[in-house]
Amino acid sequence: MRKQSVIFDMDGTLFDTETIFQEEWNRLARERGLALPPDFKYAICGTSGEAMNRIIERYYHVPEGGEIQRLCKERVARRLAEHVPEKEGARELISFFHEKGWSLAIGSSSPAQQIRANLSVTGLLPFFAALASGDEVQRGKPAPDIFLLAARKLGASPKDCYVFEDSPNGILAAASAGMKPVMVPDLMPATEDIRQKCFALFHSLTEARQFFMERL
Repeated sequence: MRKQSVIFDMDGTLFDTETIFQEEWNRLARERGLALPPDFKYAICGTSGEAMNRIIERYYHVPEGGEIQRLCKERVARRLAEHVPEKEGARELISFFHEKGWSLAIGSSSPAQQIRANLSVTGLLPFFAALASGDEVQRGKPAPDIFLLAARKLGASPKDCYVFEDSPNGILAAASAGMKPVMVPDLMPATEDIRQKCFALFHSLTEARQFFMERL
């Protein structure tokens, strides 16, 4: 297998942060006398920008979702400033690809400031040659824009990029970008339609590392 590029989603893929987001989304709802239904997490996961606002408006029954989005991200950022929980095998997988000489990028719906902060807190920032964030593109996932931006920043062809994702929206974005989607589910299981779009599907990043170790 020749040297290629790897683009990692961040929340729910490298870092165990989706649970923190869901806690804050639900806390904000309770403060407004609301109870979010179980399908909220499926709708909101992997989105950003205006697409996220539309979902917030629908579930929180507000005319404009920007303020609730801002509050949630601020609360999550305060918690992550103290500790960023890593997913099992994340550091080892990143180190493995880096040692093989592959170029690495982040393609995340989170703001650029939060991406850089999380990577700095964990000491993983030096491994990444490029960062692409939700505030740099017009359309969030499931549109391919974030991953295409990450590939451009790496100087890589989309067909030479593997994309590690935990969410269906992320897998759809990677597939639309013409990349190789690799799914490690977090909050949401893979449906059969999503499985068919994946290059590979693993239970953990440790399992993914073993797969690539056997082929590189």
